[in-house]
Amino acid sequence: MTSILGRKKDLKQPVKKTREDYAEDALYREVWEDVNNEKTEQFLKKYWRHLTAAVLGIMIVVCVIQIGTRIYNSSRMATAAVYEEAIANVDANALANLAKDTGGATSDLALFQAYLIDKDVKKLETLANKGHTRDFQDLARLHLASINGDKMEATELEKYLSDMNTKKSPFFYTARLMVAQKYLAVGDAEKANKILDEIINDKNAPASISATAQTLR
Repeated sequence: MTSILGRKKDLKQPVKKTREDYAEDALYREVWEDVNNEKTEQFLKKYWRHLTAAVLGIMIVVCVIQIGTRIYNSSRMATAAVYEEAIANVDANALANLAKDTGGATSDLALFQAYLIDKDVKKLETLANKGHTRDFQDLARLHLASINGDKMEATELEKYLSDMNTKKSPFFYTARLMVAQKYLAVGDAEKANKILDEIINDKNAPASISATAQTLR
């Protein structure tokens, strides 16, 4: 087996550079840098307008994003301040105006809070028909059903609350219980008990609603 010393002898030893070699390397580097500098200069002269436009475009986009973020955050803070002040002052009109000036759940919440203060049924009707979110629309319908339920037929009430006849609605069980109570009120125990049994046998039904259903059954 070839010894380690033997293998080291077989390896080619690096060639030491002379002064001439170093001078030649330096010349190559200098020439290469000059060529690169010249190419860069030519490129910049040719495309400086495009590069300037691109840089300006990036700066504008960044500025717009920053300004938009600040405005959005300021708007949210202003809305929260107005909402808190209206709640503190129990100001239904301020909340109603806030509902008009904003959108989404914020608008719906403000309008519902306004109703709770002044009990203006028109606000509930607006929320039920033109609300921005499904949950607040359903909540408004439930309140309207409790207000107008005595004037409605049982089948009419069930139809009115039919949009909540899905477990995707957080008011599904409440609406079904309300319909069952209406059928009991008009003496239709068969339809009422059918709904009550559905609630009682549903393991996902809230405990309070299930207990009420068992009491009515």
